[in-house]
Amino acid sequence: MSSPAALFTDRYELTMLQAALRSGAAHRRCTFEVFARRLPAGRRYGVVAGTGRLLDELTDFRFGDAELAVLARDSVVDAETLRWLEGFRFTGNIWGYAEGDVYLPDSPVLTVEGSFAEAVLLETLVLSVLNHDSAVAAAAARMVGAAAGRPCLEMGSRRTHEEAAVAAARAAYLVGFAGTSNLAAGARYGVPTIGTAAHAFTLLHDSEEAAFAAQVASLGRSTTLLVDTYDVALGVETAVKVAGPELGAVRLDSGDLLEQAQAVRAQLDALGNPATKIVVTSDLDEFAIAALAAAPVDSYGVGTSLVTGSGAPTAGMVYKLVEREDASGELRPVAKRSDGKVGHGGRKGAWRRHDESGAAVEELLAVGPFEPRGTDRPLQGPLVEGGSVLERPTLAESRARHETAVAALPASARQLSRGEPAIPTTFLPEG
Repeated sequence: MSSPAALFTDRYELTMLQAALRSGAAHRRCTFEVFARRLPAGRRYGVVAGTGRLLDELTDFRFGDAELAVLARDSVVDAETLRWLEGFRFTGNIWGYAEGDVYLPDSPVLTVEGSFAEAVLLETLVLSVLNHDSAVAAAAARMVGAAAGRPCLEMGSRRTHEEAAVAAARAAYLVGFAGTSNLAAGARYGVPTIGTAAHAFTLLHDSEEAAFAAQVASLGRSTTLLVDTYDVALGVETAVKVAGPELGAVRLDSGDLLEQAQAVRAQLDALGNPATKIVVTSDLDEFAIAALAAAPVDSYGVGTSLVTGSGAPTAGMVYKLVEREDASGELRPVAKRSDGKVGHGGRKGAWRRHDESGAAVEELLAVGPFEPRGTDRPLQGPLVEGGSVLERPTLAESRARHETAVAALPASARQLSRGEPAIPTTFLPEG
């Protein structure tokens, strides 16, 4: 068995493996942690997303004949390393924050335990998945917050790589988006899919009325009609004429959305369509959504800004060795000490402290024994044991977890302005 993901990695993972096999250090027990040193500018918290996808990839992470042939052809590693890779299967343990939970700077969102040889091979895969999905989820969470209960719809497939589009749709749904235009996300993950027609459909027909009539005949009167191909007011009038009071919604995709939404709402009400909803699209982000808070808008369709992380396309997570086996067989802390990147050695436990009302007040990280209080919630749980992926929550359960985690943060966490992380992170002394 082989996995395409086996070569979705950086060459230095394999050259390190080869050198470690030669030195004899490859089989030393090691612990790696995944964390972000800081949050993207303006963000008050991050969102853990992609864990489910990562575990799916890990299950099939193998070097088969095709992958080994490429490594041999390009002289990436020597014959001894190829033989080792031929039998590779991750047999270690992985702990992590639950998908959908929030994280802060230095939070150990994932902990990988195993030999150096096994654990180092996972670095690129782990970071590729978590950095992308967590960035999208954090942006999407800000949009959901700005929408204040109005549904957000993911429509970014045409603005990113085809596989990234599926991952982005999943990440957006995880944090509260109502649906996606991406059918693959619906098929793989059960994300509800949405979509009706684009401007091309209207332009195809001899008149706007003919286009609307064709859509209503096919999809029913509860469909959403795109009314801004020509003149918006005439488009709304024609939509009501064709579909009547049962018209589900009209969509606005250009112009001053605040002004147009107000005018369209008044027009729909005057035409006897108070139940017809208004959907807005057109390069929305969390700031544009917030600016429409007072507008009579019922839902938002978001594309480019969502799939690109709304200005922060990566979560900035790193994969660092924090402890390794010494000559006596004991694990000892290790950490990078260069200027500007001083690390915290040792495997860290993580808890979130809450006050008596249930509000989160502090992230606690400890190397060594720690006695939690009654309101301290442990943040890491087992994901992989002895190389076997453990049972994990459904996407629906992770959605619920995210909602609970965000609700426990202080109100400042939902502000879009620049500021400090929602709660501080405290490193506790060992012992």
